[in-house]
Amino acid sequence: MITEGTLGRREFVKQAAQALATVAVCEGMPAVAANGETPNDSAGTIPVRTLGKTGLKLPILGYGGAALPKAWRNPLSYEDRVALVRYAFDRGLRYFDTAGNYMESQAILGEALKDRRRDVCLVTKVETTKPEEVRKAVEKSLKELQTDYLDILLIHGSPGLEQMSVEQAMKIHAELVKLRDEKIARFLGFSAHGYFDKALALINSGGFEMCMLSYGYMPRGSSSVWGARMTKLRDDCLAKAHETGMGIVAMKVIGGGWLGRWSGYLVPGFDKQRLAQLPAAAIRYVLQDKRVDLLAIGMHVQSQIDANIKIVSNDGAVTAEDRALLAEFSAELSETDTFKKMRVE
Repeated sequence: MITEGTLGRREFVKQAAQALATVAVCEGMPAVAANGETPNDSAGTIPVRTLGKTGLKLPILGYGGAALPKAWRNPLSYEDRVALVRYAFDRGLRYFDTAGNYMESQAILGEALKDRRRDVCLVTKVETTKPEEVRKAVEKSLKELQTDYLDILLIHGSPGLEQMSVEQAMKIHAELVKLRDEKIARFLGFSAHGYFDKALALINSGGFEMCMLSYGYMPRGSSSVWGARMTKLRDDCLAKAHETGMGIVAMKVIGGGWLGRWSGYLVPGFDKQRLAQLPAAAIRYVLQDKRVDLLAIGMHVQSQIDANIKIVSNDGAVTAEDRALLAEFSAELSETDTFKKMRVE
């Protein structure tokens, strides 16, 4: 583990960013099985990729439901948040992600998508660490989402996988398999903000069709930043998931807002015009890796949806200017109190 005692913070960010930058770009796509119905992939100009062995063909920009709760600083009324989700659908998004502990997020998605259910890929997560509580948690999600099945059901990263051993996580998996056998869930997966040693073990188990991994220029999870060891394990997860044909969804693409809506607050002296260029640079950085099938990004207002659609639709390669901007901002961010308070893995 790299700690502040072994490296200065600026040097830590430099090494972590360099480690991320060395991720190989794989031109091939995973083998897929085109089984079952797939959501409508009519998504305008948004490129479509196949989500690994699920066979689901989906626009590469997905909607992250963590952007919906009022407590997590969504500025809109409840009705406007329902309208926001419908707007995302109308603009071509088809993958909608949420979780049982995202407060009103599931209810908003349920209301917004109830008459569009067959045309979307609806994803939620269970965060319980007790197998006997899994079914009750899923039943609650189904009720709030106003549906009788889920396209993908995940073991949540945190709370969830982070708080469990691999053995405990596989006991949760066994309960999810029962739900899949009952056709309550079509496909199974898990999410991981960090703790990629556990994530790699779950990938190697062969029991999941997809995984959602923190993958962005910023080496950060939910409440941690990574050293070289954890970044290497994340890269091993990407490689193994791709090798086995699993679907790969990237989250924390914009660093949990660090490279987006919070950038000006975190580094107030940074040039505002260059701050506005950060999200596009961050998205292009991840899209260079063709192993990634989809980006799940939280979008709080319509302008963010429009901007991100424009970015992913232009299919531009990450540039030297993008990398320089990301590196410069990250170096300045590393000197802030927000960064220094993060746990280092």
